[in-house]
Amino acid sequence: MFVILTGSSIDSNENAFDDMKQLISDEENEKTSSLPWASFNFINSIIGSGVIGIPYALQEAGFGLGLLLLFLVAYITDYSLILMVRSGHICGKFSYQGIMEAAFGKPGYILLGILQFIYPFIAMVSYNVVVGDTVTKVIVRLTGIEHDSVFAKREIIVLIATFLITIPLCLYRDVAKLAKISFISLVCIGFILIAIFIRIGTMRIIVPGHDNAWKFANSDIVPAIGIMAFAFMCHHNTFLIYTSIQDATQKRWDIVTHASIVTSLLVACLFGIAGYATFTAYSQGDLLENYCWDDDLMNISRLLFSITILLTYPIECFVTREVIQNSLFAVPVSERTHYVITLCIVSSAYLISMSTDCLGVVLELNGVLAAVPLAYVLPALSYLQLEEGFILSRRKIPALAVVTFGLTVAILGAVFLFVDFSEVDTCSHGKGVVSATSSGSGASYPWALATRASCKVTCLGGD
Repeated sequence: MFVILTGSSIDSNENAFDDMKQLISDEENEKTSSLPWASFNFINSIIGSGVIGIPYALQEAGFGLGLLLLFLVAYITDYSLILMVRSGHICGKFSYQGIMEAAFGKPGYILLGILQFIYPFIAMVSYNVVVGDTVTKVIVRLTGIEHDSVFAKREIIVLIATFLITIPLCLYRDVAKLAKISFISLVCIGFILIAIFIRIGTMRIIVPGHDNAWKFANSDIVPAIGIMAFAFMCHHNTFLIYTSIQDATQKRWDIVTHASIVTSLLVACLFGIAGYATFTAYSQGDLLENYCWDDDLMNISRLLFSITILLTYPIECFVTREVIQNSLFAVPVSERTHYVITLCIVSSAYLISMSTDCLGVVLELNGVLAAVPLAYVLPALSYLQLEEGFILSRRKIPALAVVTFGLTVAILGAVFLFVDFSEVDTCSHGKGVVSATSSGSGASYPWALATRASCKVTCLGGD
C-alpha cells in the first residue's frame, strides 16, 4: 500500500534514492498535512493485502498466542518507526537510504537496495498468486465454465491479466496517478471485512469442527511472525509521511505513529478474529480461498481484492525497476532499456508465481527474508550505530532487543520455511474435510463446491 500525500517534503540535501518520493509530484510536495491527515496516510500505507493472511497466521501460531504475537509485532513496529525518525534527526538524513548510508556507508546503502528489491519483487509474485486464486473463481461463477476448462486454469488467467493489465501499466515511467488512487484499496478492504463478518454465521454450519480449532499455541510461531511483519510493513513510507507533517517534530511523529499503528492493529485483529472464527484450523494463507466458489458476496470481495492488487502491482514494479536502474546505470535509461527491464521483471515474477498456488508460503517468504530485516533489524541497527553511548546503555538496550528479535525471526524463519517447504506449500483451495453424518460413512466432501446446493448438501452431510 502507498500513501496519498497532501504534505511537503523537507529538503534533506541527500543523493540517496528515495523510491516513494519519486511517486509524488512537486506540486503536492508544496503542501503540508495535519496530524489526522498524516495518520490517515500512514494507515493507508499499512493496511493492504497482508491483512488477508492474518487468520492463517493465527492458525499457524495458535489463536491465543497468535493474538499476543500480533500485539507484540505491532508494538515493535511502532518502536522501530520511531527509531527511524530519531536516527534521521541524529544524522540529518531524512530517508531510509540516507540513514543507512550515514550509519554503515556504501555497504549499508547496497544492503538496503538489495532488500528493497526483494520485498516488492516477492510482493509482485504474491499478487500473481492472489489474482490466479480469486479471478479464476469469479470467472467460473460468472461464465459457468467447467473447472477443468483452459480458461479456468490459474496459469492462463494470470497470463491474460499480465498481458492486458499489468504490463501496460508497468511500462509507464510515472505511476503517480496510481499512487493517488490507492485510497480506493481502503474502501475495498473495508467491504471485504464487512463481508467476512456477514459470513461468520452462514459458514459456521458448513465448516466442520476441528480438534485443535481453539488451541492456544501451535509450533509455527516464527512463520506466523513473518506474515504479521509483512502485514505491518510500511517503513519505506516513513520519511515521506514524516516530512509531510506540518511543523514536523519527533513528538508529533510519535503521535502519528501511535495512532496509525493502533488503528491498523485493530483492523488486523478484526480480520484475524473474524476469519479464524469462521474457518479455525482450516484457514488458508489467502482467506478468500476458504469461501464457496458460488458465494456471490465473497466473489464481489474477490473481485475488489483483485482490483486492489492489480493497481498496486505496477507500483511495486516501479520500485523494483528503480532499484535496478539506479544500481546498474549512472544516467537515465533509454525507452528500450526501460521496456526490457520492465518485461524481465514482470516475466520473472509470473514464472516464479507459477511454481506455487499457496499465498501463505509467499507471505512467509517475504516476511522472513525482507519484511523483518527492513522493519526491525536495519532501523534498530542504524540507531545503535548513530546514537552515541555504550551499546548496553539504557537508551540502546530496547533497540538491541529489536535487533535480536528480528535476526532470530529472520534466521529461524528462513530455516523452517525451506526445511518444511513441501508441507507449507500445500493448499486445499476452499476444500475441507466433512464427515457424512447421515450415512455415517465418514466420507470426505469439499465444502467449497461449484454450487450453493453443493455447500448445503455438504453441511447437512448428504450423499
